[in-house]
Amino acid sequence: MLKIANLTYRIEGRTLFDGASAVIPDGHKVGLVGRNGSGKTTLLALISGELVADEGTIELARDARIGRVAQEAPGDQRPLIDFVLGADAERARLVTEAESAGDPHRIAEIQLRLTDIGAHDAPARAASVLAGLGFDESAQQRPLSSFSGGWRMRVALAALLFRAPDLLLLDEPTNYLDLEGAMWLEGYLRRYRHTVIIVSHDRDLLAGAVGSIIHLDQARLITYSGGYDEFERQRRERQALQLRLKKRQEAARRHMEAFVARFRAKATKARQAQSRLKALARMEAIPDLVEDRIRPFRFASPEKPLPAPLVRLEDVSAGYAAGAPVLTDITLRLDPDDRIGLLGANGNGKSTLARLLAGRLAPLSGTLRADRRMIAGYFAQHQLDELSADRSPFQHLRPLLAGARDSEVRARLGFAGFSAGAADTPAGSLSGGEKARLLLALATVARPHLLILDEPTNHLDIDSREALALALADYEGAVILISHDRHLTQTVADRLWLVEDGTVRAYDGDLDDYRARVSERARSPQQGKGSGEGGDAAQRRRRAAAERARIAPLKRAVEGAEKRIERLRRDIARVDGRLAEGALYRSGPDAAARLARERAHAARALAEAEEEWLEAAESYEAARRAAGDDGNRGDAAP
Repeated sequence: MLKIANLTYRIEGRTLFDGASAVIPDGHKVGLVGRNGSGKTTLLALISGELVADEGTIELARDARIGRVAQEAPGDQRPLIDFVLGADAERARLVTEAESAGDPHRIAEIQLRLTDIGAHDAPARAASVLAGLGFDESAQQRPLSSFSGGWRMRVALAALLFRAPDLLLLDEPTNYLDLEGAMWLEGYLRRYRHTVIIVSHDRDLLAGAVGSIIHLDQARLITYSGGYDEFERQRRERQALQLRLKKRQEAARRHMEAFVARFRAKATKARQAQSRLKALARMEAIPDLVEDRIRPFRFASPEKPLPAPLVRLEDVSAGYAAGAPVLTDITLRLDPDDRIGLLGANGNGKSTLARLLAGRLAPLSGTLRADRRMIAGYFAQHQLDELSADRSPFQHLRPLLAGARDSEVRARLGFAGFSAGAADTPAGSLSGGEKARLLLALATVARPHLLILDEPTNHLDIDSREALALALADYEGAVILISHDRHLTQTVADRLWLVEDGTVRAYDGDLDDYRARVSERARSPQQGKGSGEGGDAAQRRRRAAAERARIAPLKRAVEGAEKRIERLRRDIARVDGRLAEGALYRSGPDAAARLARERAHAARALAEAEEEWLEAAESYEAARRAAGDDGNRGDAAP
């Protein structure tokens, strides 16, 4: 049992917890919710012992094993499967000892303990967890360092789940997952035998994987039974009751104050007046309902609607290198009022399709017809890193509104949810949610006819996601949505497209059907490869050689981008070293200004090179899958 009693914690003069208490029985799954910045991650750090409370206690069983995903992604040379197996320290130690032990009695003890902890089926369990999070058999044998940061965070999550601690602490576990991974994780946590505390803005995960919700509100912890939907209902009822009680208390207070004012000076009533004064002093005020108002999103609809279809694709192939398409045989149409949700595992080509529709990628073959007047707005998570840290939202938006008055620019920022102060705050000091709001404002500033959103919710809390859904409902253009947030997809999308097996097609079912489909695939045994269909071994070798020749240019493109990235990183480090020299500024400002410009140019070139690498890696991995050499459904890291 986890018992939190009278917890108080302050940071930089701000009280995050003030006498907070909660009890979580063994084996319970709990969702921890609250506004961004309220202290949810801090509470996990207090529970895990990384921080020490100012007052109060946190009690756990003495031998309880606590598990939490590390903040930094692992990146050594071990294969994924070995890294995950190594997360069980006791098993790893015993296996190592068994290889060198000579005492028969000790060998017997080791083998008995390995049996007790299920060590012999550990490889199968580790492989199952990795597969659920998107790593196939081939990917599990690749070194950690060959994956990008997001995929390595998935590996860190897999290692934690495999270790199966007595208390599992998860902080936004779906941020690095696709829709399929989020669905798998929900089912896994439902079956998990030990205690779980989940901090998440994914309301479907909180509705399906937990049995109670702890709400961090006004520095206190309030426990609600049931999942997130039940929590919302109970919270509304609690707020309504609190409002009624407060109104009654205020009426009673006014009555007492009126009595005291009338009879305080009268001798016959003085004692009663004094008594009521004491009652007033003892009356504990019911606190006001502090409504955490979420700043809304407002997206300007297209100025001039266009006729249907906005876009028509006929037998289109798309990719990043001639002869190596990521997607083929795309025949679809997009109308001005369409709301499309894209389904498919990461690496299948959803972002490629988004770039194609946004006009950022030309088709390799086939016909793409789009109204020449169509304006497309595009949001992607990687753009967060492309914001200039020293420029404010106002400075980012101002150049895009030529001819507009400053007041009109600020009004646009107000529609995006920026206060006057936040509009002038450097982007480097903005929260993740504020940066996402800025990118959405930039994507919609031209009043697009088509708005493409690629994972827009990673830095938005639950209420902000609801605000985004409302804004998209009011927006009158077409929407393409890629999101692991099932609630947002269900709310926004009228139709679904499935990106799978190297093509895109309309999906006739809903998300519940898709969930069942994903679950069925996870249960079905993987079909064997190389079973001999299509000819003898020589023919298979010739086909494999042809496929390798076909993807060789893509591999070279990835390697070339990696080399360029490394060169630019070295250039930036060199310039940073020069800028740190005090003598530079004494010799005159011109040299420092020139180096600063050189660094800014290199930083922009680095951002472009990294995007080129992402596109090339996606194309390369798709080609490898098609060739039967599936590295993983993601990318390698530069």
